Parts: sequence; structure tokens; C-alpha cells
Amino acid sequence: MQRRMLLIRGFEERVAALYRDGEVPGFVHLSTGQEASAVGACWPLRPTDVITSTHRGHGHCLAKGLAPLGMFAELMGKDRGTNRGRGGSMHIADPSIGIFGANGIVAAGLPIAVGASVASQLRADGGVAVAFFGDGAVAQGAFHEAVNLAAVWQLPVVFWCENNGYAEFSPIAAQHAAPLERRASAYGIDYVAVDGNDVSAAAAVMTDLTTAVRGGRGPVMVEATTYRWHGHYEGDPERYRAPAELAQWKERDPVVLNAGRLDAAGYSREEMESLERSVARELDEAVEAARRLAEPDASSIHDFVVRPRPARPEPPEPAGDAPTFRTMDAIHSAIEEELASDDRVFVAGIDVADGGNVFGLLRGLKERFGDRVRDTPISETAIMGLGVGAAMAGMRPVVELMYLDFVGVCLDQLLNQAAKLPFMTGGAAEMALTVRTQFGAGRSSGSQHSQSLEALLAHIPGLTVVMPSTPADTYGLLRAAIQDPNPVVFIENRLLYGMKGPQPPAGHIIPIGKAAVVRAGTDVTVVSVSRMVHEALAAAEAAAAEGISVEVIDLRTVAPLDVPSILESVHKTGRLLIAHEAVVPFGIGAEIAAAVAREAFWDLDAPIERVGALPLPPPYAPVLEGAWLPDRDDITAALRRLAAV
Repeated sequence: MQRRMLLIRGFEERVAALYRDGEVPGFVHLSTGQEASAVGACWPLRPTDVITSTHRGHGHCLAKGLAPLGMFAELMGKDRGTNRGRGGSMHIADPSIGIFGANGIVAAGLPIAVGASVASQLRADGGVAVAFFGDGAVAQGAFHEAVNLAAVWQLPVVFWCENNGYAEFSPIAAQHAAPLERRASAYGIDYVAVDGNDVSAAAAVMTDLTTAVRGGRGPVMVEATTYRWHGHYEGDPERYRAPAELAQWKERDPVVLNAGRLDAAGYSREEMESLERSVARELDEAVEAARRLAEPDASSIHDFVVRPRPARPEPPEPAGDAPTFRTMDAIHSAIEEELASDDRVFVAGIDVADGGNVFGLLRGLKERFGDRVRDTPISETAIMGLGVGAAMAGMRPVVELMYLDFVGVCLDQLLNQAAKLPFMTGGAAEMALTVRTQFGAGRSSGSQHSQSLEALLAHIPGLTVVMPSTPADTYGLLRAAIQDPNPVVFIENRLLYGMKGPQPPAGHIIPIGKAAVVRAGTDVTVVSVSRMVHEALAAAEAAAAEGISVEVIDLRTVAPLDVPSILESVHKTGRLLIAHEAVVPFGIGAEIAAAVAREAFWDLDAPIERVGALPLPPPYAPVLEGAWLPDRDDITAALRRLAAV
């Protein structure tokens, strides 16, 4: 324990000097003074147990077993750093030894730890997850959602609060109206207080707790009282606390306290000095070795954003005599096939189990697959976070966001976690996560249940966004999404749930990122997606009666965008119309138009046109919604304009 604390203390001291001298770029948040909490909490953990950490995470990573050399190299931005120079101080991670990442977003690690504990619970492997967080994180909604979900599901997770008295610059008294003990009681979970500066006490508490949690005790809340010696960040002027307060806490230096315990146990001063010299030598050698390492090559900048996905041929169209099925049947069948064929797949979301989801799409799956189909509380951040953590733990979660409009409630777990963790870990983090959601205007669902927000998600590097338009494509693309090694947001249009079409064979899987020409033509290209594909096809039929030959492309995947297929069509027709249900400004049509204007400018015989919703929230009254929402008549009028040029 003393060696580990000396390692953390010496590491942080050297990082402070390296930062001061300009060898460490970016933000640095040191854990000096909190060594005993990290070492004690990680003392009984197995390599396969998982921790999630905070922006002040160096100590946690070292206590869990990460080598100093890789960490120094990472902080210096070197290619052989722990995360290939992609993470830096706030994002160090090594999933191979259960470190699922320090995190620059306050409280974001708690739902991820919950996800890792779900994986352990499903596999019954006796694993434990530990979520480190500071007292300031208790004010975050992610804290509430994660703890509540863990309590409801009785998950093997320890929530370890390092209460160092300050949330950034604010004292704890200004942050919380109720102590953590009362909060734990409200969730129905046990609470344990420990002296966070006493490594033996912390280790003893954690040893007992991990044994109990592995045995099915359920989650527990620990509050370790400690103190950070440095400011919130290096360079913090620290006007919010008195020097006397820091001096008082330094009298309870965890390293010195434990050295006294060792002295009382009979260890000689020579032995202690030898230990200190050994640790100092290891750290000094690590710093020098890290300095000699190369920086990443600029040509590698695109690495680790998206994992290579399996190459798949385009399957044949379903046979003409194939039985018909509905889009809702396609969703059920695809998920059922993946649950049956891969034990790593599980489904979680609001009312997806007993109710079969709000539209009844998943009815019967709970009865067949039991605990692998789970109802969650109404906690979108926890749902997305459990998907992230479970995916990092090697599972293939399929989590449901009931309405696409609700993405704002949980966007951090998609924007800053699912999409970025593979990149920020230098490709080490697995993220085979599928997020199913739905949208669809035209039924007076109002402004908060009707939005087509695919452009918002497509703008996030690392996310794949899929929007099928037919039952067969829904089946083939959903299976491909669940099997994909990348985080995929699968967006269904609820107005298509009852649509019928030919049922493909069970092995029907469609390649992600490949558009389809669903109607050939020679005069105008129409690019569309989801339900608007059918409006485009109807408009193309109307235009054909007027002698206008229209080629219709169904994108199927919004990100990545199949630009080559669009360019090939525009090269043939010379005219382009983009139709989508989202509002026109800043929609995916803008990106398509920009790509075509750049790559196929000399092929164009007319200006590019876009058809979409008006730039205002979806109205409720049917007459207003009808005026707002684009349809086949709008597309037909645009086709006439283009053909006339």
C-alpha cells in the first residue's frame, strides 16, 4: 500500500513539474493528498473488475495497475502513450485491466460503471464495478439515474465518493442540501463512511464490501473523506480556501500516516528509504523514457474513430413469392435472431420487457430470453450509459431511446462517451452499441415528439446513423447494426411500423453505409431517406406522367454517407433534389449538396434543390402540421422546376 501511494504521490509531483515546464499540454488535475482513497478502494480488486474515474484520475489508474511510463507518455502526447496520445490527462484508460476511463465530464462515469456491472451480472462472473466520483458530481442528474438504476437491478457496483470538500471552487456546504448518507438511504442502498486518508481503513472497508457485492448484496455507497492539496487544476489561484486549511490537512498526510503505521509494525528507516528510492528511480526512468518516445504521425489522425466493419455484399431482393411482413415484425425478428445467436446481446429500455415497448414491437422476447430483456426506469442518461459500459465490457447491448426527441436528455453519453471513447483510448475501448429510437411527424404528436434530428447525430464523428425505409431493409440493417463493432443509432419511422413488404430470408443482412437505387431514371436524381423515400417514389411516379424520368436513391445510412452512389447518379442525370423530413437549414441535405457541388459541379445542369420541413418546431394542429411537413406534392413541384431548367 505504501509503495502504491508513493507511486501516485511521486507521479503527481513529476506531472506538476512537467506541466510547469511545458512538457505536458492541456489541462492537468492532480490527486495529491488523495492517494489513500485510490489505493484502498482498488486494493481488493481483480484485474477483470472495472473502475470508472474522473478528471482527477491519475491516482485511480495507478492504483488499479496502470504503468507510469504509458501514463507519462500519454500526458506528453506521445504515440506510445496509454491511449496513443488521443486521451491526455483527463481521459486515461486501459480497458484490458478494467480501467474504463478517467472522464472529463462530471458524473459521466457512474452510468458507465453501471453498464459494466450489468455485464458482470448477466455473465454471472463475480465481477465488481467501482465508480469513483467527487462530491460535486452528486448534483448531476447522471448520479441520480445511475444509483437508482443500480438499486433497482441490485447491481454489483460500488459508488466511491471522494469527498475532498470542494466542487471545483465551491465548498460542499454550498452545493448540497442533504448529506450523501441520506441520499443513499433514499435509494435503499447501504452507506459506509471511511477516512479517505487512512489507506488501511479504506482497504479494509473495500475488502469487505467487494466480498459482499460479489455475493449478491447489491450496490453500496461509500463516502471517503479526503482533501486535495493542489487547486482544482494546475494554475488555480485558489482564492476560495485559506492556506491554514490546507496546512491542517497536510498534518494528516496519508503517506506519512501509513509510514508511521509501518514504523510501529517494525519496518526500519532503511527499508522505508529503500522503498522511496526504488519508487523515485522507477518514476524518473519512466519520465526519461517517455521523453524519448515519438509523437504521433500526423498521417494517423483518422485512426481509431471508426472500427473496420465487416465487408458485406448487397443481398438479393426478397423473392417475389416471399411472404409479406410488416416493419414492426422486421424489428422483432431481427432482435430475436440476434438474441438467439449471440449471448452477448441484450435489450434494455423503458417498458421494453413486460410491455414489449411502447408500440408492442418486442412482445414475447422477455418470455423467451428472460433477464436479457430488461425494463429500465425512465432514465435516458442511465440507459445510454449502461449501454456504453456494457459495450466496453464486451457485450452487444441494444438500448432503446423511446423517442428521438429525447436525445437531448442523454446526449452526453452519445456525444462524449460512445462516440469518443474508442478514439480517446487509442482504439482500446470496444463499443458495439446499438441505440434504437423512432420519430415521425404527421399524427399531431407536437413539437417534442415529432422531430427528425438525424443531422444532429450525424454531425458527431464516431457515430453511425441508420434510417431504413422498408421492412426488408429494417430487418437487414438492424441485424447489421447489432453485429457492428461501432456505436450505431438506428432510427425508425413510427409511421412505417405497419408498412408491409416481402420478407427476406433469415440471413438477410444489408451492408451499413451503402445507399440503394430504388427507382432508375435519367432526368433528375432524388436523394431521400426513411419515410420520405416513399413520398419521393410517389412524386417520381407523378413526374413520369409528365415525361420526367426520376432516379430515386434511398440513403439507408445517413452516417457514413454513400457519396459515390449519389455522384454516380448525378453524373447520369445532371440534376439533384434532396428530400428529408427534417427542417431544411443545416439538415443532411446541406452536406449532400456541398459534396455534390464540390465533386460533381460540372455534371450539374441546374441548381441543387432541397425539400424539407419549414424551419420551425413541429406544430400540433393538423392544418399547421400539414403545411409544415413536406410531402409528395412538394417533391413533385421541385421536380418540375428542376426539369424545366
